Amino acid sequence: MAGDGEFERDRSYITTRVTADGRDGRPVEPGRYRLVIARACPWANRAAIVRRLMGLEDVLSMGVAGPVHDERSWSFHLDPGGKDPVLGIERLQEAYFRREPGYPKGITVPAIVDVPTGEVVTNDFERITLDLGSQWTAHQREGAPDLYPEGRREEIDEIADQVYEDVNNGVYKCGFASGQAAYDTAYRRLWERLDRLEERLSGRRYLVGDTITEADVRLFPTLVRFDAVYHGHFKCNRQKLTELPALWGYARDLFQTPGFGDTIDFEQIKQHYYVVHHDINPTGIVPRGPATGEWLSPHGREALGGRPFGDGTPPGPPPPSERVPPPG
Repeated sequence: MAGDGEFERDRSYITTRVTADGRDGRPVEPGRYRLVIARACPWANRAAIVRRLMGLEDVLSMGVAGPVHDERSWSFHLDPGGKDPVLGIERLQEAYFRREPGYPKGITVPAIVDVPTGEVVTNDFERITLDLGSQWTAHQREGAPDLYPEGRREEIDEIADQVYEDVNNGVYKCGFASGQAAYDTAYRRLWERLDRLEERLSGRRYLVGDTITEADVRLFPTLVRFDAVYHGHFKCNRQKLTELPALWGYARDLFQTPGFGDTIDFEQIKQHYYVVHHDINPTGIVPRGPATGEWLSPHGREALGGRPFGDGTPPGPPPPSERVPPPG
């Protein structure tokens, strides 16, 4: 926390990469690694989306930590016996400690774990999604989309950076501000950016070009959590997402696109924020609302054109073990 009460995110991550050429000693190998996420976490949500879009389910298994954790770390309390069935651990902390005993930084998701050694390889959430798209190409499904096309990278990076600073992290700067001035600044920047995105998306289906890109993958997890959590819990309450026509239509369009909505569990999202954040919600009461059925309502954005997967096709349904209940 900065001196003026501004929330500062620790962005020091384990930057070892899993690559096709194994340059960091961690080559891409089917079945060797396990992606650990939590459905509550927006940063982990990105990795789950890209894994689905790339069709990597059969070569990169996925462990799902439960929505509630304590100061020690995310735990696998939803799994039988309270242990991840592949890694055999109760807490993600154990995989970090195998990498570095007493690991002193945040135990975060997403994390890629080397199954044979049980060690965390990386928790660099931005690099993970880029590498799933670029380093695992030999194992991607036929027709997997190019989320980071070379000719669009400068524009994608610019939009993604703005979204991160003002929206993805901006909602946290609102929610965790410990001073009025810091909150007011974060709130202003959040809504200035959302207004610009509303304008940008009023005449185009996706953020960059006419297909889904990394920029859309990064914005969606914040939008899908906005009314359920950020609007009230984080005091981002100028308007609800449902009151912003372009952004609401855009979010529903993505939600109904295979790979996006099928990674979302609204109940786990609410349980995490309202139970874990004791300073903000000391009672631990989890709200019943908002209603989520409208996420499946028609959005009409097909009229704007665009091809969700470029020249490819949608991924198939998620494996039964990874399916989440539809909104209702």
